[in-house]
Formats: sequence, structure tokens, C-alpha cells
Amino acid sequence: MTLNTIIAQIAGVAPDSVAAGKLHSVTKAAKAHVDSLTNTITNPDSLMALTPKKVANHLLGLDWGGIATDISGQVIGLALRILAAIAIFYIGKFIINKIYSLTRAVMIAKDFDRSLTTFLLSFIKITLLFVLIITVISILGIETSSFIAIFASAGVAIGMALSGTLQNFAGGVLILLIKPYKVGDYIEFGQHKGHVKEIQIFNTVISAYNNDLIIVPNGGLATGTIKNYTADPYRRVEWKVAISYGDNVDKARQVILDIIHADKRVLLKQDNTIDNQADEEKTATATQSQDGEEKTSLWQRIFHRHKARAQQWAASQAEEIRKKLPKKDFTPIVAVDELADSAVVLVVRAWTVNANYWGVFYDINEKIYNQLPKNGLHFPFPQMDVHINPKDNA
Repeated sequence: MTLNTIIAQIAGVAPDSVAAGKLHSVTKAAKAHVDSLTNTITNPDSLMALTPKKVANHLLGLDWGGIATDISGQVIGLALRILAAIAIFYIGKFIINKIYSLTRAVMIAKDFDRSLTTFLLSFIKITLLFVLIITVISILGIETSSFIAIFASAGVAIGMALSGTLQNFAGGVLILLIKPYKVGDYIEFGQHKGHVKEIQIFNTVISAYNNDLIIVPNGGLATGTIKNYTADPYRRVEWKVAISYGDNVDKARQVILDIIHADKRVLLKQDNTIDNQADEEKTATATQSQDGEEKTSLWQRIFHRHKARAQQWAASQAEEIRKKLPKKDFTPIVAVDELADSAVVLVVRAWTVNANYWGVFYDINEKIYNQLPKNGLHFPFPQMDVHINPKDNA
């Protein structure tokens, strides 16, 4: 191992780097003195003539000042690179946080889908942090190409080990594309129920009614069975009411219907409010497009014209599908559902909007319990008739 190699390693650089080449000219004289001293030590004849004075002269002949200057310069350069890397890291982290905040503000201002917003923000932040780490490594003087190759190899190994995690990532992408649910929806997956709080890269965060946070992997959600309670704006409420045998079913039906009709949260007929709102929004959008064509350039007019045609085609397809779907009948009903062992079971069905579901369910449930006995109707208890044969006693 040559002297310039030793000095280069002390300075923290590779032997074949540019810094080692610069050291060659400076250490040339020192190398000559060291080689001469080595030959003197290894040569028996010269070893006999070797004296402490000659060794001292050889050592004094070295350019210690130049060697110290070069070593200190390399140490100072390495320290400056480390300081620059630290400064770039913190500055880059500050910029990434600002970009994250700005992107989030723009998405909120533009009313982006909340599910897509949380997913994209997580992906953007992780990507920018990876780029920052690569930049810091390159500032330290490490070859980024070899680092990326090592990272890619490690990524393959880690990917094989974490195949489930990658499946969750793919599941998150599918959820955002297919949109079986979105942020704010009330869903049921297996034993878990709650409102979707966030859709992250690998997991979906569900907030239960008792404020518990449930973290569900996206892979299972993308391939499993999900019950979305808020996908439709309307929801049907159902009760099971048991009355005694011999009670008047028509009277029970009338009492229950009176209770339902008295609640203004219950829908009593077909409601076209949402369809009308959608039509108004489409009309307003088309009007704005027509008004804006006069003030835009030729290219913008062509683009908006194609966009308007695409919107009209999508609207016509949606209208065709809507015509083929059965219309919801919101009329409340009370019917005999079952002739059970001890009771006549009535099924009660009514419709309301999602926001009023639980309120309607609990309030009408209580009113049915209070009003039916006042009208001569009874709630039966499970009972059994036992007949005793006198011959058995004898």
C-alpha cells in the first residue's frame, strides 16, 4: 500500500478519486525518502551502516508541512461536505413540507375528492423524501448509481418479503380508481363498521361510532365484500313488531302508519330532488361553457367543445341507465311478516335520508312501544300451553 493511498484513506476518499491524484505530486518527494529508508532497512549492507542520525535525516527530509496541509485540506473538505449535506437535508425537508401544505391547500380549494387527496399527498411526500435522500448521498461524495442499484436489489428482496404490503398498495390504487367507497362513507367490512376517515397508501382508517380508529389493509378491502350504507342518499328503515294473536292487525297497521306519517323526516312518496339538482347542475355547466366560448381562444373553444360533447354523452348514458333501473317507492308499509309461535310479527318499512336513519329508527321504535298498548294492542311474551291428562295422575 503506497503512501498516497494511506493518506487518501485517512482523508476519507477512495484511492482512485480525484483527491488521490492531487496528492500524488505532493507526496512524490515523501515517497522517495520513504523508499530510500525502506531499501536501507531491507539491504543487509546498508543496515550495517544505518545509524540513528541517518534515520533522523530521512525523516526530517519529508515534507511534513505539505502532508499536514493536504490532510487538513481533505478533512476540511469532508467536513464541509457533511455540513452541506446536513443543511441541504433540513432545507429540503422544509421545502417538502411547504410543497405538501401548498398541494393540500390547492386540492382542498379545488374540491378534490378527499380519498384521492389523502392518497396523493402521502405518495408525493414519500417520493420527495426519497429524492432528497438521494441528493444528500450524492453531496457526501457517494456514487448514487451504485446506491440506486443496491436500493433496487434490496427493493426486490424487500418486495418479495413484503408482498402483502405491495398488495395493500395495489389495493389502495384500485379503491381510488373503482371507488367502492370514499372518505365520509359509512361502510361495513367483516366485523368492522364506521365512517371512512382516510384512505392512505396501504391502509384505510375507519372511525367507529365510539370513536375507535380501525386500521384496515387496502388489500382486503379491494378484494373483499364491503357493505356501503351511504352510497345511495336514501336508506330504508325496518322494524319488526310483534302483537298477540287475536289483536286487530288493521288497527295495528293504522296506528303504526299514523306514527310514521307524523314524523316529517320520513319520506312518503317518490322524491326527485337529487335528480332535479343534477339536471340543474348540468344545465348550469352547459350555460357556463357556452358563455365562456366567446372569450376563449380557438384551441380552448375546440377543447371545451369536445369536453362538452363528452359530458353530454356521459349524461345521456347515465339517463339511459336511470330509466332502466326500478324506481324506489318510498311509501311506508306495514305487513304481516310471520305467524310465530307466540305472536303475529309485523314488518314495518319506511324511507329516510342517510343523516336521519338512526334518529328515525330509535324515535319511531319508542313511539310504537308507547302507542300500541294505548290502542288496545298487546306485546306477547313467549308462552307454552301445558295440558295434563287426568289418566296419567291416576
